[in-house]
Amino acid sequence: MSVLFYTISFILDFILGDPYSWPHPIKAIGNFIQLLTNAFRKIFHGKSLYFAGGLLFILTVGMTGIVSWLILYISAKIAFWLYAALFIYLGYTTLAMTCLAKEARKIQRTLADGDLEAARVQVGMIVGRDTDKLTAEQISKATIETVAENTADGVIAPLFYLFIGGPVLALMYKAVNTLDSMVGYKNEKYRAIGFVSAKMDDLANFIPARLSWFFLVIASFILKYDGRTAWRIGLRDRKNHTSPNCAYPEGAVAGALGITLGGTHEYFGETVVKPTIGSGTKAVTQKEISQTIHLLYTASIIAFLIFISIHLILF
Repeated sequence: MSVLFYTISFILDFILGDPYSWPHPIKAIGNFIQLLTNAFRKIFHGKSLYFAGGLLFILTVGMTGIVSWLILYISAKIAFWLYAALFIYLGYTTLAMTCLAKEARKIQRTLADGDLEAARVQVGMIVGRDTDKLTAEQISKATIETVAENTADGVIAPLFYLFIGGPVLALMYKAVNTLDSMVGYKNEKYRAIGFVSAKMDDLANFIPARLSWFFLVIASFILKYDGRTAWRIGLRDRKNHTSPNCAYPEGAVAGALGITLGGTHEYFGETVVKPTIGSGTKAVTQKEISQTIHLLYTASIIAFLIFISIHLILF
């Protein structure tokens, strides 16, 4: 029965994405993180913020697991149809495939219209770097990097945990991922309080990131992009990032499309030096954004089919 639930969750994400007006557990998790972060900054100072960051991680991930488990447990006691509906809905909310594609397409259309200022604002909604001075090519690269990275932690990683431990484990993973996106920056403001969250996100994404590279390589061959270079660059440049995981999917995309990603960026006014990923020399345009979206969908479907096949064999 769980296989049917997983399938419906995946199809719902494919069709609907994340409508802004719908209730979403990730929004609640984000509000909880912000509340705790503000409270802890008033209580803890200096090096004690490292302890506060550990407490922030435990409380956020722990409460996410407890609350989601209680929702499913109580609903199962009330009625099976209620349990099934909540199981499917919670699983669906952990996936971000279509939402990610929609945001990338918005930026692509704005660039096509020549509205650089609006495109900078739009890309600033999905990246953590400063965007007010980005060129059209830099906006395209930032969009591609975000789609590539989030193919891993927005789709394939939650799918991976969904098939292992259902919506509870998938939501706990999303809590880890949300913590990293909110406090996991390596700058003066977040270095201490976000240290534990950043490290645990690295650990949680260790296997999914490498699986994402593999699925993106397969997708590259299916789409008739440069699959061999996707394989090679993903391996060669896997350490060319401040994260131990991000360069795997980004390398696969850079290799598949024959472009170069990464490099130095501005984060909250601080310059962060990063190596480049890939060895392509062609200019990056809106065309490559479309190709990256195709890779996102194809790799996600491949991951779903492989995970569901393994689940059926084992269980």
